[in-house]
Amino acid sequence: MLIIKSSVFKNHSELIFGFSTKKGGKINEPYFFNMSVSVGDDENKVKRNRDLFFKALGLETENVAIQNQIHDTGITIVQNGGVYQNNDALITNKIGIGLAVSSADCTTIFIFDKQNKIIAGVHSGWRGTSKKILSFTLKKLKQTFNTKPENIIAFIGPSISLKNYGVSSEVAEQFDEKYLHQSGDKFLLDVSAVNYDILLNYGVKKENIERAQLCSFEEQYLLHSYRRDGKISGRALGVIAMK
Repeated sequence: MLIIKSSVFKNHSELIFGFSTKKGGKINEPYFFNMSVSVGDDENKVKRNRDLFFKALGLETENVAIQNQIHDTGITIVQNGGVYQNNDALITNKIGIGLAVSSADCTTIFIFDKQNKIIAGVHSGWRGTSKKILSFTLKKLKQTFNTKPENIIAFIGPSISLKNYGVSSEVAEQFDEKYLHQSGDKFLLDVSAVNYDILLNYGVKKENIERAQLCSFEEQYLLHSYRRDGKISGRALGVIAMK
């Protein structure tokens, strides 16, 4: 099983983190090592995949909180594992509870407050990014747990890169031109860069942010991509937890 790790988290021994790939062991075409029950894959196979992945991270499936994402600004503070409806950000201060964020091109952000021992997982596609789900999550951390920017460690997961993410003018006009490149009648959008700047502008130290350079669209044999594979695309999970 190949799991993507974070170098920015590696110096924090209390953290568990991993981002799944298509290389999970037994080949299961066309979805491969899929983590989602909403893409048409056999639910028993998805459960097996999740169990294998979580076990590889040292977690039990029942202790992992999983989002039912809606591409909006819903934030849930969780105390237990399970499926959480209508949210795109999960937060916990509980030891042993994993926060799982699904992706097949969308940007994911994983946050660790090293002072107060709080973790968060954020799903931020173009809709969530335009609505500033990450900003709302940072504010929630401040309001609820007094999280300070200088204590935040953050990892931005693999996602679709600017050169492969064409959007309409209606989508493009919701973003600053610094994140756009015009290509014919389409615009190319860098969603990961928007979220990176949100962290920086909030006051998170540059050296405490890691931004994955892998492009989900280009890494055909490693990462899931809805833009590339359409209805037969599986989904990855990024999971953060505290020991």
